This record gives sequence, structure tokens and C-alpha cells, in this order.
Amino acid sequence: MSWLRRRYGAGPLQLLSLLSCFAWAGYVVTRVLAGPEGLRILVWFAGAAIAHDLVLWPLYAVADMTAVSAARRHPERLPKVPWINHLRVPVALSAVMLAVSFPLVLRLSEPAYHAASGLTENPYLGRWLLLTGMAFGLSAVLYALRLGRAIAREKR
Repeated sequence: MSWLRRRYGAGPLQLLSLLSCFAWAGYVVTRVLAGPEGLRILVWFAGAAIAHDLVLWPLYAVADMTAVSAARRHPERLPKVPWINHLRVPVALSAVMLAVSFPLVLRLSEPAYHAASGLTENPYLGRWLLLTGMAFGLSAVLYALRLGRAIAREKR
């Protein structure tokens, strides 16, 4: 067991999990390639991964560094409870929801969507805005509760 940890860097359960994931991913790729649009799906997936890693990830990092540096400008005015994750989490949830459904939210696939489902894209923008507002609202409520507890602890 120690030989495996020295050579591999982790335990056997992690190695088995990794091999299982590779086998599962290989199976999925073979199933996708067997379909009529398989190659187009793989090209789209590769393009999405490249666009995310080369374009979006640096934008995320710059936005996060900007928010953190803005907080550090006036450290005496900072509340006792860190606020950055109360901003990061709803932004990430909103971005994921938009990334998953952006053609419907932005109404970019009306004819194809209507032909496939018989429905319209009308409710998707409102639903995304509602979920985004709820994520930010819940985060604000949780932050206010944490801040209230911190202030109450300081007064004791």
C-alpha cells in the first residue's frame, strides 16, 4: 500500500475511481460517435471546452481578483464576516444556469424548439431571471444572518 502511495501519489480507491471514470467516458464517447451527429457533438464539446478554458476562465479570474482587491482597499470598513463567497456562489449558479439554457433564454432556437416540443421559448428568460434573483436573494439573507450573529457575538 505504501509503495502505491509513493509511486502513484494516492490510494487504491482513488486509482480505481479514476480508471472507472475513464472507462465510463470512453463508453460515452463510443455511444456518441455511433450516432448520426456524433462527430459534430464531439467538435462542439471540444470547442466549448477550449472556449471556456481560454476565454471564460480568465474572465472569471479577473472579475474575482477585481472583487477581492476592491474589498482590500478599505480593510477597516470590511465587515467581520467574509462576503466574497456570498457573491461568488450566486454568480456561479446563475452562470451555470445560463450556460445550460442560453439558447432558450436568449430565444436563439425558436423554430427548432417549437418543432421538437410544440412549446415556445417565452418563459425561459423570466425563469432564469427568477432563479438568479432567488440565488442572490438567498445569499443576501444568509450573509445578513451571519453578519448579525457576528455583531451579536462582538457585543457580548
